[in-house]
Amino acid sequence: MDELKGDCANCFGLCCVALPFAKSADFAATKDAGTPCRNLLADHRCGIHDSLRSKGYAGCTVYDCFGAGQKVSQTTFAGVDWRTAGRQQMFAVFPLVRQLHELLWYLAEAQRLDPHDDLASAYTEVEQHTVAAPEAVLALDVAEIRAKVNVLLLRTSERLRTSAKSYRGADLIGARLRNKNLTAADFRGAYLIGADLTNADLSRADMIGADLRGADLSGADLGTCLFLTQPQVNAARGDARTKLPAALSRPAHWQTRPTRRR
Repeated sequence: MDELKGDCANCFGLCCVALPFAKSADFAATKDAGTPCRNLLADHRCGIHDSLRSKGYAGCTVYDCFGAGQKVSQTTFAGVDWRTAGRQQMFAVFPLVRQLHELLWYLAEAQRLDPHDDLASAYTEVEQHTVAAPEAVLALDVAEIRAKVNVLLLRTSERLRTSAKSYRGADLIGARLRNKNLTAADFRGAYLIGADLTNADLSRADMIGADLRGADLSGADLGTCLFLTQPQVNAARGDARTKLPAALSRPAHWQTRPTRRR
C-alpha cells in the first residue's frame, strides 16, 4: 500500500500550508488555513523535520495524509504547485482527498484481512473519486461515501472478531487497563487518551477511530489489531516490547528499551 503512504518529496507541503493549527502542546505557534508554516522551506520541505518534537511541533509527527499529498500535487494538479496554481482550490481539495485516501487505506486493510467482492468494488469506486478533476472532488459528499464504506468495514470487523466486549465510543481517558485481556474487543471511537494499556492483549481488537493520544502501549500486543493506523500509533507511547502490525512502523520517539514492569 505504498501509494497510501505520505511521500513528502512529491508533495508541495500541502499539510504545512492548507491546514490550520492552534498553539498548544502539539504546536508551538498558531497558523491559519492557507498560510504556510513558518518552518516550510522554498522547496516545500520542513526546515525542522529532524527536531519537530523538541521544537514543539509534536502534532506534525502524528499527522499522516495517507498519500493524499502527492496525489493532489502530482495527479489532481499535474505537478503545478500552489504558488503558481489556484491555491484556494488546491487547499480545498486536499483535505477531501485525504479523507478518501484514509478510506482507501481501511478498505485495503479489510481486503487483506477478509477479501470479498464488495470491498474490491468499493475500493475501485473511492479510488476513482481521488483522480477526478478538482471541481468533481469539491462536489463530492464525502460523508455519504464514508458512511457507505463504514458499513463494509463494520461487517468485516464483526466477521473477524469473536468477542462481544464492546467499548465503542467509551470514555476510557486515563483508564488503567494494564495486563488486561482485550482480545477482539470493539474500541471503535473510544477515548483512550492517556490510558495505561501496558502489557494488554489487543489481538484482533477493532481500533477504528480510537483516540490513543498519550496512551501507554508498552509491552502491549497490537500485532493483529483491526484497522490500527500509523497516526494512532504515532500519537501513543510504546517501547521495544510493543507488538505492531507488519504494515506499521515503530515511531522514532518511542523508547528503544523496554519499560520496567510494575
